[in-house]
Amino acid sequence: MASRKQWVLISAGVAVLCLAIWGGLYYRGMRALGEGLAGQGAFKAEKPTDTEARINVLALCDAVQSYRDEHGAYVVAGPTPKAVPKGGVPVPFPKDEAFQRLGFEPGEEVRFQYEVVVQEGPVGEPEVSCIARGDFDGDGQNSVYRVRLDSNGMTTPVEVEHEGE
Repeated sequence: MASRKQWVLISAGVAVLCLAIWGGLYYRGMRALGEGLAGQGAFKAEKPTDTEARINVLALCDAVQSYRDEHGAYVVAGPTPKAVPKGGVPVPFPKDEAFQRLGFEPGEEVRFQYEVVVQEGPVGEPEVSCIARGDFDGDGQNSVYRVRLDSNGMTTPVEVEHEGE
């Protein structure tokens, strides 16, 4: 029978051996990954998604409703930026007085154009739409993301037209 010291030494040796094997495999994997990325550009931008639009139209409608709750009126805003961003390339979001009043700040750069539209509804209540437009593939056809506010301040789910355009 081996003594307690021998078992401790054997266990420590096995642990060191396992760490060495794992470290070697990790190093080889990271090296292979690095070589693979080198050919593709290690800092290649990720493919843009519509997450920005989906989050921001909901945030915009929340801001519109909060403003109405506090001031008693809806604010029309945008379209901002003036041109719809194309190809998924972010563009600066210019300062806009109406968006600033609402407290809507989508970030310094955006991949979508934002707008708040207020129209008279068929029963006299205003219809409010918060809209984001983008053209990821640069073909001139816009994807449109819309959230509507009802007279009670409730938002609809995000509606999407021409998704992926």
